[in-house]
Amino acid sequence: MKIHEYQAKQILAKYGVPVPRGSVAYSVDEATKVAEDLGTEVCVVKAQIHAGGRGKGGGVKVSKGMDAVRENAEAILGIQLVTHQTGPQGQKVKQLLVEQGMDIRKELYCSVLVDRGKQRIVLLASSEGGMDIEAVAEETPELIFKEAIDPALGLQGFQARRIAFNLGLSGKAFKEMSKFVRSLYNAYVGSDATMFEINPVLKTSDDRVIAVDAKVSLDGNALYRHKDYAAMRDVTEEDATEVEADAAGLNYVKLDGNVGCMVNGAGLAMATMDIIKLSGGEPANFLDVGGTADAARVEKAFRIILKDPEVKAILVNIFGGIMRCDVLAQGVVNAAKEIKISVPLVVRLAGTNFKEGKKILDNSGLKLISAENLDDAAKKIVEAIK
Repeated sequence: MKIHEYQAKQILAKYGVPVPRGSVAYSVDEATKVAEDLGTEVCVVKAQIHAGGRGKGGGVKVSKGMDAVRENAEAILGIQLVTHQTGPQGQKVKQLLVEQGMDIRKELYCSVLVDRGKQRIVLLASSEGGMDIEAVAEETPELIFKEAIDPALGLQGFQARRIAFNLGLSGKAFKEMSKFVRSLYNAYVGSDATMFEINPVLKTSDDRVIAVDAKVSLDGNALYRHKDYAAMRDVTEEDATEVEADAAGLNYVKLDGNVGCMVNGAGLAMATMDIIKLSGGEPANFLDVGGTADAARVEKAFRIILKDPEVKAILVNIFGGIMRCDVLAQGVVNAAKEIKISVPLVVRLAGTNFKEGKKILDNSGLKLISAENLDDAAKKIVEAIK
């Protein structure tokens, strides 16, 4: 689950990570009031959307004086902000973060995430803060430092100090960075996050180290342990169809292809998408109806898939374990008749009550294509589109 920068900084501050003073504002007047309360000559007005690259898109403005704060707030609030992460459609700015201006002496980079290959939490740091880390990794990979952390031991003191040393820091800044890294790691673990990215980490003229930006994603599967974090979810920043699917108990992610997929089980769904691509097709979505789906949920899944105008055919791939094939088959029939599915429909069933399910489909009078196995199903769905 993605959260806004101001929410991320609330979590960071809770774990002792230094952040600038500031507050969220939902109107120009509120933004001006926050700036007045900060009492600093320079403030920064930041658009709050779930995307990076806001500064390059015109969503972050340094403001000197109250008139500049009001002018910049008016310029940002309500616009459709386009960045390299939003796509050409952009995202509407509905809220702002107004913060105190900082004395910039050096911009650094720091992030914490899981390296699935190493099966470790990895802390990344670079002296090239404020830049796209992807570009740094490609052009000057020697400037990115990594510390793999043993989950049984946690971040060790020598690792935090090594990060500070590699960043070329000394004296007070060295100590501040070591402390910063430890607090950031504690925040990551304590909040059940999947990613913390601080870009830039700021070193001030008096050698303080401060998180002036924060991009955070939380593990949705752990939100039951963090009711306060669950309340941070902003569904207006998410894909409307994905939100609707989630409310219906469906695991759905929109993709860029034209083959709609309905599968039970995440692993089988991934395998289905892989074999579609191997057969020359492009999956339009990931959709797991779950192991206990009934006919009503299957019908809802069809409606979700068909909301994507790019879908030219649908592949249903069900392995009957907990979910019976006859229940799925009846759901397919009901949905096809109710919503008048007009695109080619390929169905592959296997497992519990397979014969009963196939009989329901055969006697339905629907124009669907039956597949014997997954490879056969993928080839038929690609051929149907052609």
